[in-house]
Order: sequence, then C-alpha cells, then structure tokens
Amino acid sequence: MSNDEIFAAAYREHYWAVSRYVARRLDGRAGEVEEVVAEVFTVAWRRRADLPSSPLPWLYGVARNCLANTVRGHGRRRRLVDRLGNDDTAHGRHIAEGPETETPGAWVHEALARLSASDQEVLRLTAWEELGIDEVAVALGCGRRAATMRLHRARRRLRAEIDRMRPAVTADTRHSLREADRR
Repeated sequence: MSNDEIFAAAYREHYWAVSRYVARRLDGRAGEVEEVVAEVFTVAWRRRADLPSSPLPWLYGVARNCLANTVRGHGRRRRLVDRLGNDDTAHGRHIAEGPETETPGAWVHEALARLSASDQEVLRLTAWEELGIDEVAVALGCGRRAATMRLHRARRRLRAEIDRMRPAVTADTRHSLREADRR
C-alpha cells in the first residue's frame, strides 16, 4: 500500500475518534473542533510517510500539540481583548449561571480540573479515549514505564482531590466503615 492509501485508510478509520478527542478538550466549541481536526490531518498528510502501523495514538499526540497551539492562540487573543478593554467584564456585564446549569457528575470534572494539565491528559487518554498504556506512551511521546508512572501518580492525585471535595466524615461513620471493611 502506498503512503497515500495508508493515510486515506487512517483518515477514514480514525476521523471520528480524533474529532471526539478534540471536542472533549474544547468543551463544545464546534467551529474550533473542525479547525483543529483539519490541522491534525494536515500534519498527518504532510508526515504520511511516518504514519505508524497503529496510527490512532500517534494522531492523538498530534492532536494534543494542535490543541496546545489553539489554547496559546486563545490566550493571545484574550490578552489583546483585555488590553483593548472590549470584553463584557470591562463594560460591567457579568453572566451568572442558574442552579439548573449543574450537570450530573460535575464533581468529577471539578476534581479533574484541579489537577495539572499533564495529569488530566493521561487520565483522559485512558478513560475517555480508552487507550492502553503502550498507546498512551505513544500519544504522550514517552516510554511505557514513564506513561505507567504518570498514570499511577495522576490517579493518586485525582483520588486525593476527590477525598478533599468529599464532606467530612464523622468519627462514628469512620468506625462503621472500618468494621465493614474487616468483615
């Protein structure tokens, strides 16, 4: 198979997976999702000779870099708008969310948001993208052992954040939980 055919097969097979990957990280900004996905596959086209036999983790790595470029661009635009004084906060407008805006499981996203970007990414690659550790290593551009360690540490930090968010447990409840664990 030629490089062009390999690229075409990768595009057909993985377009939607890459789109979902990007969409989850851009929180529903549909127009930007399409732009980033197009950029990912543009890079893949240029480097079609380098496509591995299992291209999805490699495409996630490319998408990760494209997303980083997009986020940096947003930061530059936001700083420019702030300097110009042309945003809602500069004009005294503030939009408050109502109580119905809370979504089920929001506490998980809140705990995840408290983690570093690298911890969030390794957790998302395993949970959202359902990648195995070897594929995570390819997507992150590191070795298998480093990916395993990053995942272990990220899970530990997420557990700590969830525990911090949980309401304080009374001494009686703790005693009951210990008794239940012994049985």
